Amino acid sequence: MKSLKAVIAIAVLAVSSFAIAEGGGDRVFGRMMQENQQAMEQYAIKNGKAIPEVVHYQYGLNLDIAKVISMTPTTGSRYCGLAPSRMTYEDSSGKLNTLEYQVLVSNCPHGG
Repeated sequence: MKSLKAVIAIAVLAVSSFAIAEGGGDRVFGRMMQENQQAMEQYAIKNGKAIPEVVHYQYGLNLDIAKVISMTPTTGSRYCGLAPSRMTYEDSSGKLNTLEYQVLVSNCPHGG
């Protein structure tokens, strides 16, 4: 039963990552989100922890960050504007959490 829930969660997250990529106009970020999710699932399994659910940041969200495990990069793309990013961290109880938020990517072409 746990395996079925994990497979369903993975499928939902993969589909949502593709939706982000299509809606945002930059497939690179969608692929980075998907790769990050897979890496964090492997990290969780390797360390005997529950696979973290993705929580979307809202202003005023109370965060308990004891150790940052991973952050998706915001460089290396030719994108200019708001883009999704994720941070996976352990809270003070050792539970893995993944937070998705928006970052301003400023790889804008400069007029010359």
